[in-house]
Amino acid sequence: MTPSIYDFDAQSVDGQLVKLEAYRGKVLLIVNTASKCGFTPQFEGLEALWKDYGSRGLMVLGFPCNQFAGQDPGSNAEIASFCQLNYGVSFPMMGKIDVNGPAAHPLYQWLVREAPGILGTKAIKWNFTKFLVGRDGQVLGRYAPTDTPKALRADLEKALAA
Repeated sequence: MTPSIYDFDAQSVDGQLVKLEAYRGKVLLIVNTASKCGFTPQFEGLEALWKDYGSRGLMVLGFPCNQFAGQDPGSNAEIASFCQLNYGVSFPMMGKIDVNGPAAHPLYQWLVREAPGILGTKAIKWNFTKFLVGRDGQVLGRYAPTDTPKALRADLEKALAA
């Protein structure tokens, strides 16, 4: 059987186990985030996508990561507070993880295998790399940190209509 997003678990920012199986049938936008990055204002755009498309089946999931220039050094509680206070984030935020290297979260090990980057690279290059997962649990695409949430709207529309 082909692995899918539903084979993975994560920990929410408040420490609860989240079985991604709970999102079966939804379109997922998975993003590694950071609180002190030049791309941090993308939280605003991600929240807009969540508000605009959540009722149609989109789930935005943020995964804080401190692997890029130490740009998310805070605790999970500090990260959650920052995202809520500064950007009004109401979509689910997960606990801080590694996205590269031997300690990379199994979800990210799978995501980079399913959707390698430019020239086939498996590594996540920076904060706010995005993965779009279809309703069937398979990866539809990978987007660079420079791809704004707004730029994903056409692909989101297509995935939500499928």
